[in-house]
Parts: sequence; C-alpha cells; structure tokens
Amino acid sequence: MYTVRIARADEWRRIKELRLEALADPIAPVAFLERYEKAVAYPDSTWQQRAAEGERQEDKATFVGEAADGQWGGMLTVLVEGDRTQLVGVYMRPEHRGTGLAAQLFEAAREWSWARPEVRGIRLYVHENNHRAAAFYRRQGFQATGGTDSCSSDPDYEMELLRASR
Repeated sequence: MYTVRIARADEWRRIKELRLEALADPIAPVAFLERYEKAVAYPDSTWQQRAAEGERQEDKATFVGEAADGQWGGMLTVLVEGDRTQLVGVYMRPEHRGTGLAAQLFEAAREWSWARPEVRGIRLYVHENNHRAAAFYRRQGFQATGGTDSCSSDPDYEMELLRASR
C-alpha cells in the first residue's frame, strides 16, 4: 500500500530524480514527448518551477505514490484543459509495477478531476506500441476516442474516461 499525495514544491529534487529516471527508461521513446538529453540539461530553477506549479496551481497537480520506506514508486501529473483534464508524465518505477500503485494514482487523479464541476472527462495519449500502458488504461475505464496527438510526430492515440451522468 502506498500513500498517494500531491508533491510539494520543496520536493523538486525528488521530482527531478524520478522524471529523469522515467526519461531514461527503455520505454521512454514511446511514452514521453520530452527526451532525457534535453531534461537533464535543465537548470534547477526549471525543476523548482515545475514542482511549485504542481503544488500551488488550481489547474495542475503532480501526484506521487510513496511507499512505507519513503521511496517514491511512481507519479503522474493532471492538467485542467477546459472541460477535460489530461494525464501526463505517468511513470512507475520497475520494482513498483504490478503492485497496485498505478491504480491508486489514477484513482487520485479521477477524484481530483471530478472535484471540478466543469470537468466532464479525463484524457490521455498513449503510443500505439505501448501495449502494456494501453491495456492498463482500458482496465481503468479509458476508451480510445479515435483522436490522435497533434503535438507528436509519433502515432499517439487519445483515450478518454467520461464522467458518469449525474
């Protein structure tokens, strides 16, 4: 079991460490738009700003899953974009995959999203070759919309979870 919470601004070094680990992972080229070579060169001020935004802003939150020993097993960021939220930067450390942490992080992101009355859906993009992630997203209730990510030259497709009717 993990404690899932929003990362604090003063934890920017831990966010940096986990993000760089994510970008160095063998699956990174099909999971992230950002590349390790670019991110590792960012000054500390960039990481501090990212961490502060993920804690303070009403339209962005970075969730982390903390194990009993204090290690962060994974993270994801949620962004409000009009009447949707978008999940980005989803990463689980290999030794924490298959433990239920990803489901806990997704539940926190759902709760955070549905706490905003204007949000009617949650979306994410997944590379067509990232089969493990796509299968997990389907188990979480996400469905392919037929849309693609226009920001990416790779074939990333959109998946969405709609808010249940009230």
